[in-house]
Amino acid sequence: MKARILAVGQKMPAWVQTGFDDYYKRIQPMLSTEIVEIPACKRAKNPSPAELEKYAITEGGLILQAHQAKNSAGKREQLICLDVRGKNLSTEDLAAKVGEAMQLGDDMAFVIGGADGISKEVLAHATFKWSLSNLTLPHPLVRVLLMEQLYRAMTIIHHHPYHRGDYF
Repeated sequence: MKARILAVGQKMPAWVQTGFDDYYKRIQPMLSTEIVEIPACKRAKNPSPAELEKYAITEGGLILQAHQAKNSAGKREQLICLDVRGKNLSTEDLAAKVGEAMQLGDDMAFVIGGADGISKEVLAHATFKWSLSNLTLPHPLVRVLLMEQLYRAMTIIHHHPYHRGDYF
């Protein structure tokens, strides 16, 4: 099984790259992971609601293109969209979801949208919509949180002592 993170945006701040890289290195022996950075649309200074929707649609098209290229290569990839309106999962629930995908032989793609969210078209293609929090989180921070939670889920699956949720 492989996991991909399809994330809108490039050139992350150093603190984001440092945090992401730390968990990226840790997870590789357990789960082959890659990040695919989707270029964000160039935005107008004071965009109208229609322009904001257009940005999300354009970025969504690039996300679906990356996802469909993987599926057309003969490998099934579940599309997991990180969306505030999605379902909240405990870390153990996430580990179960990842473990289930592993048993099915499916790859997983986790979508982090741009500043204007994830387009309706991408959400319609989602296998699952997952909310990290009811809070609105900055997208760069979501990269780090996602990698840490994937790493934690893999440590649960592999019975590694990193996750101590049941010990207290």
